[in-house]
Amino acid sequence: MRGFGSIDSVSNVLEGLARRLGFESKLLENRLRRDWAVIVGEPIATNTWPDQIRYKKLYLLVHNSVWLHQLTFLKPTLIQKLNTAAGAVLITDIVFRIGELPEASLVPAPPEDHVAHVPPPSAALLAEISAHVTTVQDPLLRDRLAQVMAQSLAQPHSPKAG
Repeated sequence: MRGFGSIDSVSNVLEGLARRLGFESKLLENRLRRDWAVIVGEPIATNTWPDQIRYKKLYLLVHNSVWLHQLTFLKPTLIQKLNTAAGAVLITDIVFRIGELPEASLVPAPPEDHVAHVPPPSAALLAEISAHVTTVQDPLLRDRLAQVMAQSLAQPHSPKAG
């Protein structure tokens, strides 16, 4: 039986599970699409798009041949930036292809902050949440958990299909 020890964060557990199941590259693909401008910078992001990752190769769509030529010189720097963002060596090469980039409206936008759309929780709800989070010892984690619980419980839920 396992004794009390350090508790792994959900993030660490999910990363380990993704690694064991081989989902690491798919998760990185989605993260690259979501944070592309932040990772590579706005000038490169407006002229490129991460298409897919296969066998540690990133297939990158490029707007035109001029950008393709320029990016061949930046390939080592890009690979380093991408692996730094991934936290591991998940990309060893980049294959550039001239292609149609997705329209700005089709690029996934960062999720909205739903806190402003949720009505403030009632006193009874806050008391119930406080009772559930008192065992969490880290004050920042306890406060954030209480916020998430209040946000989730205060949202109206759609009726479930019968």
